[in-house]
Amino acid sequence: MNKIIQLIAILLLFASCNGNKTGHTLKDGDTIHFQYAENIEMVKYPSCIVVRLKNPWRTGTYLHTYILTESDHFDSPQINGTTIKIPLQRSVVFNTAHASLIGMLNKTGQIKGVCDLKYMNLPVIHHFVKQKTIVDCGNSMSPDIEKIIDLKADGILLSPFENSGGYGKLEKIDIPIIECADYMETSALGRAEWMKFYGLLFGCEQQADSLFDVVERNYMQLKQKAKNSTIQRSIITERMTGNTWYVAGGRSSVGKLIADAKGIYAWSEDQHSGSLALPFETVLDKAGHADVWIFNDSNNPPLTYPRLLSEYHGYSSMKAFQDKQIYVVNSMQVPYFEQVSFRPDWLLRDYIILLHPDLDLGELKYFKSLQ
Repeated sequence: MNKIIQLIAILLLFASCNGNKTGHTLKDGDTIHFQYAENIEMVKYPSCIVVRLKNPWRTGTYLHTYILTESDHFDSPQINGTTIKIPLQRSVVFNTAHASLIGMLNKTGQIKGVCDLKYMNLPVIHHFVKQKTIVDCGNSMSPDIEKIIDLKADGILLSPFENSGGYGKLEKIDIPIIECADYMETSALGRAEWMKFYGLLFGCEQQADSLFDVVERNYMQLKQKAKNSTIQRSIITERMTGNTWYVAGGRSSVGKLIADAKGIYAWSEDQHSGSLALPFETVLDKAGHADVWIFNDSNNPPLTYPRLLSEYHGYSSMKAFQDKQIYVVNSMQVPYFEQVSFRPDWLLRDYIILLHPDLDLGELKYFKSLQ
């Protein structure tokens, strides 16, 4: 009888040990809370961090699940996901905004490859490419797979798109694809808060948390200053593309940025989180009286009022055109797209300067008056 009892005890102990190796239950983790980001969830376990990205195009579904771990052998939660060994040391980055953020976190040395180099207004990246410490992996739509394999990359950061149809050969080379869907957040601070995820990926969690604290504090202080302005001005963004003017929806990050800057925006009540495709006549009728007009322009030589009018004669009916209140950001000359995704406080400041000149916040960082 004693031998039977001993045998049962051994079997129970063995089962208990094996049970630990099957992984933690979801109740064992500590949730990492996001205040602004809506499309990312993170739960920290003793041996790993589980990151779930919500599908921004299909409500109630997930785009991807990642299991981040510093160990080669770890106790995994009982969920399916892509395992990523962190910190990444040999990443390939497709998007200029993410390459810039990694630089802000002082981790550029952990980038070993980039795509769409010609669109990256980042001197440090171009320098390292010339030094051959970063490899140009070609066009993001058809990257050089052989170069990525030769790099022994441990992670590929790219931006997903709705109905993209997958990533082709990239999915077959056994390198984790990290779907950076931050751009689908509907608020500027929501997108910026994703830096907490990227900080984990690159082993600089504290630096990322500290940087976001700075961004949030600056943003909220600027937002409060805008409330104190005695001037109210209206604004219109973008310009014609072919026969269509794509204006920012009221719930888009741009729409919310305008609201936080206390600007008057014709589509402020609109519920779209993306852009609205409108004919010129509709824009003229609804926002032709806007005091300020802003847009991006990468022309060389820079755009002028006569050249703008030659693009579309109807612009002369816009109040901002008549009053010479058009401001342009040349993204080839200033690192606009590189910075504003994760430093929305800098962009908000420009908006407030344009909309509330009485606050005297100094010089514009990105925009210049059209000549």
